[in-house]
Amino acid sequence: MSQALAPGGVHVRAPGKLNLFFEVGGVQEDGYHDVASAYQAVSLFEDVWATHSDEFSVSISGTVEVSGVPADDRNLAVRAARLLAQRIGYSGGVHLDIVKHVPVAGGMGGGSADAAAALVACDALWGADLGGAELHKLAARLGADVPFALMGGTAIGTGRGDQLNPALAKGRFDWVVLPSDDGLSTPEVYAHLDELRGRPDIVAAPSVPEVAPAVLHALRAGDPVALAEHTSNDLQIAALSLRPELRDALELGEGSGALAGLVSGSGPTLAFLTADPESALELQITLSAAGFEALHVHGPVAGARVVGA
Repeated sequence: MSQALAPGGVHVRAPGKLNLFFEVGGVQEDGYHDVASAYQAVSLFEDVWATHSDEFSVSISGTVEVSGVPADDRNLAVRAARLLAQRIGYSGGVHLDIVKHVPVAGGMGGGSADAAAALVACDALWGADLGGAELHKLAARLGADVPFALMGGTAIGTGRGDQLNPALAKGRFDWVVLPSDDGLSTPEVYAHLDELRGRPDIVAAPSVPEVAPAVLHALRAGDPVALAEHTSNDLQIAALSLRPELRDALELGEGSGALAGLVSGSGPTLAFLTADPESALELQITLSAAGFEALHVHGPVAGARVVGA
């Protein structure tokens, strides 16, 4: 491999995601869960600039609260850069400048998008040219959502969520998302779901999680009304139990024109599906007037891509 082929820096943009459907199996012996998810990449992006350095370092800023994001080797993007360097035998380092727009610990995969962007950026910066399949393997070692941030679009994830198959999604789906400055711990939400499933009034875990066929049909048809009838998230009951105040926001959105509302991933970000861009704008205005930070996003969009130096 020829080191340092990119003379300056590389800018990569990677999307956040929504889980349009998320079914969670029972806890395994290793503490993890098998899942079945319909992912959609949406137009809320993370920007990562990679520049040559002797060491591995990171700086973090953004339009969202970033004080809780680690700026050391615990950062998933730094781990991604180190993993790639180890894979290709690169002896130098990199400085990553991350500008975040995806809510932190909000269930939209912002950290995973950072890691995917770091893989793509360092691959270009160092002239590795590993190719998508090899980058996907590295991404899967970093976390279940990282491979999807590489892929983008709409996909079905099984296993731990990292076994991906592209899903045909016709047209555009418009969403209004309500982020929260106070994140939720993904392991805590999963653990609470396991506790709740021990109660007789809570539906037990499926033996084999799978995405409902009606979700795939709605995506192929580009039909948000049909999708709204079948979108769901098994983690929602746990997230709402941990954050009961989210129920009021969900009810407001669903009563103000949304086709459906749900917790995004492990939460606490809420996502409302709308019929079209005009309906999304109206809902955004309504929720903003009620005191919420409301963002209009759409999907599907592309995965991590180089956008310039």
